[in-house]
Amino acid sequence: MELWELCARGRVRDTLAQYNWSGDALRLDELAATFCEDGELEVRGTTPARGRDAIVEFLGGAVSGPAAAASASNVRRIVRHNVTNIRFTEVTPQQARVACYFTVYTEIGLDHYGRYRDLLVPVGDDWLIKHRFVSTDWSAPNSTMAR
Repeated sequence: MELWELCARGRVRDTLAQYNWSGDALRLDELAATFCEDGELEVRGTTPARGRDAIVEFLGGAVSGPAAAASASNVRRIVRHNVTNIRFTEVTPQQARVACYFTVYTEIGLDHYGRYRDLLVPVGDDWLIKHRFVSTDWSAPNSTMAR
C-alpha cells in the first residue's frame, strides 16, 4: 500500500467519526460539513437530500421531535452512534467507496442499527462524503430516532 492511500484511509475514517460525533451532539451544521457542498444523503425509502442545507433540514426533523420529547419528560437525551467493520471496497486518488455497520443507542437503550454505504472524494486536505446511503435494518418499537 502506498503512502497516499494510508493518508486517504485515515482522513476517510476521520470524516466518518466527525459525522457521528457531530450527529450525536446534534450539531447538524458540523455534520453537514462532512459532505461535499453538493453531497447527497439518501436514507432508504425517502427522497435523497442534496446539499448541506437540505441535509440539515432533513436531519433536523429526525432529531427535533425526540429531543423535545426527552426534554419535556425530564429524561436526559442520549445519542451514541457506533460504527464498526469499516470496509474500503475501492480506494483511488479520486474516490473511496466504504461500507460499514452502525448501531445507535439512545436513552431507551439499543434504538436502531443498519448500514452505511459511502462514496467519498478528496476536497482540499479532507475526504468528504459525496453520497451516503443509509439502510436501517432494525429499530426498536419505541425508537426515538428511526422513522
